[in-house]
Amino acid sequence: MARSNDEIRGVLVQAGDERLLLPNATVAEVLARVPVQPVADAPPWLQGTIDWQGWQVPLFSMVNLGGLGREAVTAASKIVVLKTLTGGEAMPYIGLLTQSFPRLISVPRDGLLADASEESLPEGVQMRVLLGDEAALLPDLEAIERMVAGAIVQLV
Repeated sequence: MARSNDEIRGVLVQAGDERLLLPNATVAEVLARVPVQPVADAPPWLQGTIDWQGWQVPLFSMVNLGGLGREAVTAASKIVVLKTLTGGEAMPYIGLLTQSFPRLISVPRDGLLADASEESLPEGVQMRVLLGDEAALLPDLEAIERMVAGAIVQLV
């Protein structure tokens, strides 16, 4: 089935009670049952690292980062491996912790509306959007990448 150029392919990822909307092009892979190596003295949102295709990928929790609740790695956790926008060879991927499998969606370009009902947004969030009747958060991936890189540099 041909896709219209008037649609944006996205991925909805559960983050606590919120949903994150990510561009499909940023998602490299979704993993389940992956061992996570904790990182000593890391901020609570930096859950550790995973080994993925020869890379040490830092794993963060948007729930903990954004103050959306508390989240920990469990046997049922899923990891969304994201291509970084600015990490280059030093950090080409970061992992996003979630408790359920992401959902692929098609969003009509005119169906994505900014929701300006909040004065302040959670840490690491660029804006809240409406997808029809559903609300979602657009993470600020560049800011999150800088935070992850900064936390890792301080820990080394």
